Amino acid sequence: MSNYISHNTEIIRVAESVALEKGIPTEAVIEAIEQGMKVAARRKYGAEYDIHVNIDRKTGEFKIYRRLEIVENVDDPQTQISMDQVEQSTSADKVDHKVKIGDYVTQDLPAIDLKRLVAQVVKQVIVQRVRVAEKEKQYALYKDKVGEIVNGVVKKVSMKGVLLDIGGEEAFLSREDGIAGENLSQNERVRACIKEVIRKDMGVQVYLSRASNEFMKQLFMQEVPEIYDGIINIKSIAREPGSRAKIAVQAVESNLDPVGACVGVKGSRVQVVINELKGEKIDIVEWSADPAAFVVNSLVPAQVLKVVIDEDNNRIETVVSQKDYSIAIGRRGQNARLASRLTGWNINILTEEEEENLRKEESDKTYNLFVKHLGLDDMSARILMSEGITEVEELLQIDHKDFLNIEGLSEEVILSLIEKVKKFSKSKTYINMKWEKLGLNKDLLKVKNMDINIAQYFLRSYIDDVEKIADLSRDEFRELIPEEVLGDQKKIDELIMSARDIAYK
Repeated sequence: MSNYISHNTEIIRVAESVALEKGIPTEAVIEAIEQGMKVAARRKYGAEYDIHVNIDRKTGEFKIYRRLEIVENVDDPQTQISMDQVEQSTSADKVDHKVKIGDYVTQDLPAIDLKRLVAQVVKQVIVQRVRVAEKEKQYALYKDKVGEIVNGVVKKVSMKGVLLDIGGEEAFLSREDGIAGENLSQNERVRACIKEVIRKDMGVQVYLSRASNEFMKQLFMQEVPEIYDGIINIKSIAREPGSRAKIAVQAVESNLDPVGACVGVKGSRVQVVINELKGEKIDIVEWSADPAAFVVNSLVPAQVLKVVIDEDNNRIETVVSQKDYSIAIGRRGQNARLASRLTGWNINILTEEEEENLRKEESDKTYNLFVKHLGLDDMSARILMSEGITEVEELLQIDHKDFLNIEGLSEEVILSLIEKVKKFSKSKTYINMKWEKLGLNKDLLKVKNMDINIAQYFLRSYIDDVEKIADLSRDEFRELIPEEVLGDQKKIDELIMSARDIAYK
């Protein structure tokens, strides 16, 4: 751009030329020119003036003026003017007689002779404003593309990650967002998903990912037309990048095989994705609204023989044959781990023999509970167990009339049992037993206001000891536990302080 703006209409031509060259709005360039001329005018007339510049967007005519505040007593004649001066001034612009103290009037200043020094200041400001406009353009371009796949060329490889050129802009792929074991080299072409776009002082930084679930999802959308068209939905994905992944799909139409469509003829579609992910093994399973069916599907290639659901603890117990046990678990527990993440359920995998032993152990515990702690005779205990009653909670919920319907129990035994159950449910032994069954740390019992409902919410967030609770803030408590469970603020504070007293001592 020339150092001189010698004619009014040239201002508009310069603005249009720069806007076209940089791909930014002409208005942004004109505003930059106004700012540059303002800087030049302040240098010439004094920085203490409240100087403004307006450029006519059609003709290029520009007006330089200073603004003065109307005050009763003038303390700063450079920025203030009295009402008397306003009324007497002949150089002031046309003044509305309704103006009052606190309003502003303007006074025109002589036009600037934009010689080399002044024009250079204008140019510098314009360049700066144009850079800001370019940053905004770049940010706007990529912020709406988060989650999309872009193609890039490796410019530089470092210990922290890889710098890529994506259509003339730089983007960064960190080691954590890359695929494990993948070594990229300079000038290599790479596909990645836009993970995040952040404004920075020096520009806009685009961060990429090849390890995210979104990258895998976008790859399948590109290779499977049914997913792109919405005929098949991707419900969930679980990955260990570079090693193995599981993806759950659902067909909108019942007559369509979603797994077959994603695999393709002779595995042609899924193989393209596998090749892009450097050999990452992919299990494609059918999603189901039935948790048991979904978990069974997720454990492929193992065959599940039996499923037991524990909704209260978000846990599913699966039984497989001895030969399928290692397959269901996977190498270093990978298959079970991915299946759990895919379904959102805690999955416990047992062999038939382990399940049999577990059931016997549970039966022995129930028998011991009924005989030792509730004082039932052998026959009464076995009658209750044959009815499927194994928990104190179940006994507490059974109505007296329902007890009478159980054959083999006398009314005398029933009345005695009801009283014993009520008494036992309030005992420390019962609380410890229930705590242990749910896998809760008994040390939590020492914390004031701690109850089993609160403890279970902590456990879901993997907060299983007093030290972790002591590190939580009030807001974190409220995020983890519903208000109706947690109680009022006083209860929260007492719980926090109690946990800290125990942890720090």
